[in-house]
Amino acid sequence: MRWTAEQVLALAPDMPSRKAGSRLGTAGPWSGTGGSGAGAVWGLCRGSGSTPYRTVVDTSGPAYKCSCPSRKFPCKHALGLLLLWAGDEASVPAAEAPGWAEEWLAGRHARDRRQEDLAADGGPSARTADPEAARRRAERRAARITAGATELEQRLADLLRGGLAAADRSGYGQWEETAARMVDAQAPGLAARVRELGAIPGSGRGWPVRLLEESALVHLLDRAWLEIDRLPEPLAATVRTRVGLTAPAEGPAVRDDWLVLAQYDSADGKLTTRRIWLHGRDTGRTALLLSFGAVGRAPQLALPPGLMIDAEIVPYGGAGQLRAELREQFGTPVPIKAPPPGGSAEEALARYGGALRDDPWLDACPVTLKAVVPVPSDDGWQLADAEGPQALPVDPAAASRPGLWRLVALSGGRPVTVFGECGHRGFAPLAAWSDDSPETVTLT
Repeated sequence: MRWTAEQVLALAPDMPSRKAGSRLGTAGPWSGTGGSGAGAVWGLCRGSGSTPYRTVVDTSGPAYKCSCPSRKFPCKHALGLLLLWAGDEASVPAAEAPGWAEEWLAGRHARDRRQEDLAADGGPSARTADPEAARRRAERRAARITAGATELEQRLADLLRGGLAAADRSGYGQWEETAARMVDAQAPGLAARVRELGAIPGSGRGWPVRLLEESALVHLLDRAWLEIDRLPEPLAATVRTRVGLTAPAEGPAVRDDWLVLAQYDSADGKLTTRRIWLHGRDTGRTALLLSFGAVGRAPQLALPPGLMIDAEIVPYGGAGQLRAELREQFGTPVPIKAPPPGGSAEEALARYGGALRDDPWLDACPVTLKAVVPVPSDDGWQLADAEGPQALPVDPAAASRPGLWRLVALSGGRPVTVFGECGHRGFAPLAAWSDDSPETVTLT
């Protein structure tokens, strides 16, 4: 099944790539194009040099290969080829792959098989790891984190003694110094929260209240770590994740037809994080896939929203944790035929409250709203139940994105189904569907 242009553009690593790829989505610069039933698309794109760029895409991944010098994945040529394939069937006919494309595809499939064999055997690390050495390293790191958490508790106590209203006088330097000490303690999760605290003083009206709220959450995380032996294991696993300890995905594998609901990137200056939300058609389970890339490079994992994949995922541990790892994908993606089941605004708030019980540091949880209408309010926008008095405010950060206007246009005053993240800042819409069409409209 061919993708839509919207699904292709959702793969773009940034806005310049999206624009450049759109310019290459016509037949003019392309020759030797073709596609196979196995999900491969290839073509030659005329560039500034004498030799055209060789571009091939494996849509089952998706994965990309191009002879251009770009370090972005996918590059503009891969995006242009996919747009041509999505919009003009005659320009990318079914054909046999040329040698250069077949060589890359065969090598990719061989690597996948080797990885599957290693996983079946337990992997090289499972055969060579020293459990005793790993235990000693874990104990040393835990001791450093404990020292860092104790120091951070003292920093919070000093903050309260000095008064929150005076916190903007000391500047950001002290916060950055404290964050650096948390990095030294090998607690990157605590370091990130300290940096967030340092950005609050003087950040606008009501900042002392926000500083108190966030300080309380940091204090709660500190105390949870310092008394982690007294916590039930699911909550203890969540605490370890929040302070920055990583653990492999070790839960039971879940195979389902997964609806790809949303994909969006965020950057912090050092790392680009890609979030992909999935919903299991049969299990009703929601899962979050995370992928990371260095600055200037898009994360490797990419799944276009609006498609459904037959795949196996492995969940991570922790109370209420939705994160999972994509283990294996079977067959090729197909378009979503219907949106996931949704509920009311009241049910969404109840779900967020339940999620906070399991993970007090959770910013938002995924929910699907059914039969809601986007309407303006006194201080922004809200999603109102079409048949009830309840409404959810739209997250102010999401209200400033172009996606909100796509949602308003899709609705036209009529009820729509909306998937997004419901949190203490409001509801951030990520995808929507109308009753007239099952096509997924991305809002990121």
